[in-house]
Amino acid sequence: MGWDKDAAVQWAKNHAQPHSTSFCARYVARAVVAGGVRVTGANALDFGGSLRVVGFTEMSNNTEPVKGDIAVIQPIPGHPYGHTAIYDGESWYSDFKQRTMYPGSAYRALKPDYKIYRML
Repeated sequence: MGWDKDAAVQWAKNHAQPHSTSFCARYVARAVVAGGVRVTGANALDFGGSLRVVGFTEMSNNTEPVKGDIAVIQPIPGHPYGHTAIYDGESWYSDFKQRTMYPGSAYRALKPDYKIYRML
């Protein structure tokens, strides 16, 4: 079975919690698995490597996200493992539905570097 971004996004939407559980990488990894790609777990900071191993491509900077894309966001003070989320075409999901790609006010204020990964 190949990559089914619709199934991955649907899993993320169906399992989103009301608020962060601090397990973003676990939730996004499970969404990827639901989309038909076996990815090994990692903390969010290292998740890009796990995605590349299974065929995701790191997109160039300023790439507009599309449905099924995964963001891997660098750590900020108080959040040493970074963050990851999957895009449904309108909203970002990790372990909860986010307001923006950045998961909270501290991330939105600091705007740390991030990479977008896409299955081509």
